[in-house]
Amino acid sequence: MNQFNLKPCTLNVIRALSAMCIIAPIYAHAQQTTDLGVVGASGAGATNTAPVTEAAKAAISQAPLEARSAQSVVSDKYVRDFISPVSDFSQVFQVTPGAFSYSPNGVGEGNSATTVRGLSDSQYLVTFDGIPFNDTNGVSHHSYVFFPAMEIGGAVVDRSPGSAATIGQATFGGSLNLTSRDLETQRRTSISGTYGTWKTGMIVLENESGQFGKDGASNLLVNAQQMTSDGYMTYDSQNRRALSGKYQYIASPDTVVTIFASWMDVRNHQLDAGAPTRAQVAQFGANYLNSNNNTQSNYFGINLYDVETSFSYIGVMSNLGGGWKMDEKFYNYGYHNQQNIGGAIPTTVGAVLATANVPANDTGIDKLNSYHTTGNILRFSDLTSMGTLRTGLWTEYANSARHQFNSNVLDGWQDEPTPRFSETYQTTTVQPYAEFEFDVSKQLKITPGLKLAYYQQRYDHLQDLKKVGLLGGTLNKATGVTTGGMPDIQNDITYKDVLPSFDAHYQLQPNWSTYFQAAQGDLIPPTGVFDVPFAKVAQPPKAQKSNTYQVGTVYQANSYNVNANIFHVTLDNSYTCSTNPADVTTQICVASGTETTQGIEVEGTALVGYGFSIYANGTVGSTKYSNGGWVANAPKDTETLGLIYTDANWDASIITKRVGKLYDDSGAGAPGNQGYTINPVLLTNMFVNYTISNPATFAKKAKVQLAVNNLMNKHNITSISGSGSDANPLAGDLITTLPARSVALTLTADF
Repeated sequence: MNQFNLKPCTLNVIRALSAMCIIAPIYAHAQQTTDLGVVGASGAGATNTAPVTEAAKAAISQAPLEARSAQSVVSDKYVRDFISPVSDFSQVFQVTPGAFSYSPNGVGEGNSATTVRGLSDSQYLVTFDGIPFNDTNGVSHHSYVFFPAMEIGGAVVDRSPGSAATIGQATFGGSLNLTSRDLETQRRTSISGTYGTWKTGMIVLENESGQFGKDGASNLLVNAQQMTSDGYMTYDSQNRRALSGKYQYIASPDTVVTIFASWMDVRNHQLDAGAPTRAQVAQFGANYLNSNNNTQSNYFGINLYDVETSFSYIGVMSNLGGGWKMDEKFYNYGYHNQQNIGGAIPTTVGAVLATANVPANDTGIDKLNSYHTTGNILRFSDLTSMGTLRTGLWTEYANSARHQFNSNVLDGWQDEPTPRFSETYQTTTVQPYAEFEFDVSKQLKITPGLKLAYYQQRYDHLQDLKKVGLLGGTLNKATGVTTGGMPDIQNDITYKDVLPSFDAHYQLQPNWSTYFQAAQGDLIPPTGVFDVPFAKVAQPPKAQKSNTYQVGTVYQANSYNVNANIFHVTLDNSYTCSTNPADVTTQICVASGTETTQGIEVEGTALVGYGFSIYANGTVGSTKYSNGGWVANAPKDTETLGLIYTDANWDASIITKRVGKLYDDSGAGAPGNQGYTINPVLLTNMFVNYTISNPATFAKKAKVQLAVNNLMNKHNITSISGSGSDANPLAGDLITTLPARSVALTLTADF
């Protein structure tokens, strides 16, 4: 194992998973798993006794009748059959209203940030089994290094701050909630192989123990996989390894213990810029990124990413008696991103990239972003004659380290003594909450709630070249050594918020409900607040807040279902920082205004007959700054249309996502200046699955899957980053486009 140079967190996760495998016996016993219910999840509402309709069974995404806010529940079947097996978790959200993302290097082969209702990544939560996870320097997410698709059992997308019970550092714009796989009662071992475009290959080994042990109280699912690919972009190959395990033990009829652990390592050659320039696209094509010329800064051999993550939790759900239930999860997760990237400043000679003349010790950059987060979520609920009390406490501590050093590529990546920047910081989060769901009548439930949010961050910046500066020291340019001055500088900051919520849920009929919601969310500023000379900020920003108002309805008939909502959300804009005129070494940060997103969403599924159904959703609205300009990357509309076929051995779909016109701000001017227009994008994917039961005496099932992403082979521009505009396009603008059509064939055998 050490031949892979695994880090301590890796070894701990693998040892835990190995132990989980050892305790699984060869023979399993069937017993139905105890269901204790959910004691604190956002979105729970009035209990519904209506039978599950045929349309609900066929829906790949739908709102539950119990919804107290705008929600979409993505089915496990959608994940298993209607996204590519090599996908990352962003593809799970793609089907829902108002959500879209793009994978420039191909599905599952690079970070793919999701936009929801015009809000970008870092403005909403992403959770796994109810546990929020995110970067610590900003509440953003990396879709391709946590939870590959085959570890996921579905999702619940809540396009709102949720209720008081919704915890996290970015309830600002909503929550995208992934769930782990459900455990099965019968023993199964599966082997899966995938091969496709760009020499993409993946092998997956999965073992489901079924229920075993005394009274069948234990169950274990282990998944191991490796994916390699050349990728769509030039010389940006991928090597992704992942391992996960989920163990469940029914300690008694009233208590269930769940243990989950995962590990993932991704290595690629991602260029730091992430996209080619306009000039490079014109000369080399839209998929140009790295070169094989070792005299250039985009030479793939000096652009190396190694990202390792781990995620684990122990959960206990228990019926305490007297109407009380408890749900506790103790968790930890880690992220270690070591990058070695070409640092020589490139110059443009015509449209050809050449390396500038720079000192050898500036030819590369040693770049690290790492953090380790530990937390606990404790939830209680009490069923009373008046209704249901839900209360709990979330506590979390994150320890982080980031640096960049100029480094000598020609001498084994030797770092200069003085960093470009180097910082450590700790974040402590505490969020107690309480809400009470009043049973006003059998049909009407009203839930007021209140959450307190407390965040404390402590920073330690070393003397550096790019951010806080030399802190009064003197740099010897020949040796790179700084003498004198302060070796480091420290800062503390605390954010405190009181976040109320209110919702009303009315059951019009057993199959028809409606809701109204008013809720407030928040978003803590990124750690870059103190990345200024001497780390002096006289007036730090406050946490941003959002106010959401929406009304919606959910209707489920046997042959169709539909949900719709109208929403109006005002959001504090990000802040701007400038030099204090009275002290040029000090920054002042002030809010730069507000933005408003509003519109209407509709989602539904209709049975056509003969195994066919149609899924559709649409969002129409606007996302604008207070000055009237459109928010960057916020489309005026999004639509999804899918034709689904399920019958006997076949499962197939053609799903099209359309993203309407949007704008990219240029690098100059006020927010919303609409520098570039991005025309509508139409992306169509096709999936065909054929399953054979008992194909041989030694096999229980065999499955063939065909996945075609970007069926129409579109090459639309999806993003332009730069200081130009429609009227003044610049050669140095970074251009991102849809990757070409890709095809993947997967064979799976169950034993």
